[in-house]
Order: sequence, then structure tokens, then C-alpha cells
Amino acid sequence: MNIVEVNELTKIYDGRKIVDSISLKIKKGEIFGLLGPNGAGKTTTVSMLSCLIPPTSGDAFIEGKSIVRESMEVKRRIGVVPQEIALYPTLSAKENLIFWGEMYGHLVEENLEKE
Repeated sequence: MNIVEVNELTKIYDGRKIVDSISLKIKKGEIFGLLGPNGAGKTTTVSMLSCLIPPTSGDAFIEGKSIVRESMEVKRRIGVVPQEIALYPTLSAKENLIFWGEMYGHLVEENLEKE
């Protein structure tokens, strides 16, 4: 069974192709490394696969769930640990918690208000 299947995934920013129609399959239990020089599109690819940004075209399936049509289901199935801490310095600690919680469909603000 393929745990990840990527079909012609593409991302274009400002008329520039950052990710150019990649396709791949990763089987359950397989270890996969995404390598390339700076600017090759690795972070953009991972951001699309983790449903943080939408692809311009193509689709990918995580445990059979589409990143395009079922992004909340995908987000419930995965965890991503970024290389660098992903906090916005212009937001307070509470605002950062609310922002990232909402990215994954959680009602963080209501829970924080109860504290």
C-alpha cells in the first residue's frame, strides 16, 4: 500500500514554477528522503503535502486522502516538525497558538478563554 502518492504536483509563485510536476510513491514502512539544493522546492513540496499551502495543480494522497479535497483529514493523519521554529514574531504567544491551532481545525481560542 502507498502511504503517500504524489501526482503531477506543481506550485507556481509570481509566474515562476517552484515545484514542477513532481510525482512519487512512498510505500508504508519505507523511508524516503527529499534532497536538493537551496531553492529546489523541498519546503514548498512539504508545505503542500502537509496542507499548509495549496498546489497550483496536481494532487497528492496521504493514506488515500486528497490534499486538495480532504485537507482536514490529511492534517488529522500527519505531523510536521519544521526545521526552524514556526512562530510569527509579530504575534503574541496566544495569537500564535490560535493561528496554528486554526490551521489544523482546532478551536484554540475557546479553549484558551476557559483557562
